[in-house]
This record gives sequence, C-alpha cells and structure tokens, in this order.
Amino acid sequence: MNKQALAKSRIRKGDVVVVITGRDRGKSGKVLSVDPAVGKVVVEKLNMIKRHTKPNQKVKQGGILEREAPLAISNVMYLCPVTQKPTRLGVRTLDDGKRVRFSKKSNDSVE
Repeated sequence: MNKQALAKSRIRKGDVVVVITGRDRGKSGKVLSVDPAVGKVVVEKLNMIKRHTKPNQKVKQGGILEREAPLAISNVMYLCPVTQKPTRLGVRTLDDGKRVRFSKKSNDSVE
C-alpha cells in the first residue's frame, strides 16, 4: 500500500465497521486497534485464528487459544449509524476550525 492510501484511512478505534471482502464478508464489529503504518485493523470477533501456545507466566494453562487477526484496512468500511449501510467517511472543517468526520451517505457528522 502506498503512503497516501494509508494516510487517508479515517477509521478509528471504537468505530463499527463491516467487512466488505474475504471470509467474513458481510459481518460487522467494533474496531479494537488500528495500525495505519501497516494498513491493518483488528475487529472484535472477526477473522478469528487459533494460536497454539505453551504455558508461561501470562498464560498459565496454554493450549489452543482463539484470537482476532488483523484485516487489511481496505477490506472494511464504516457502518453508518443512520442508514445501517457501509459508507465512506469524509472530513469537513467547521466554522470554529474544528475538523469532524462525516458519513457520505447520510451527510451526518460522526461523533
């Protein structure tokens, strides 16, 4: 991915997103973390993988653990709370100079 595409990502931690391609297509979840440098996003309860781990100080039991794996940020879209459909996000500057994100489908500002 090029630097411009990474810089344009407007998805943030806590947003609700929909997976638009891949094994979990159509499923939605809350964003747990975003890594814009790599272009990845971790979504709650999506893209689950199994990790075989040995017992250690943190994990006393060990065994097979399930956890979320990162998804490419281009494979998710913001879920508009008004229309309940995936949408693109834009940024607009208010009169007081504050920048806010807005849904391109409903034209409403996001948080």
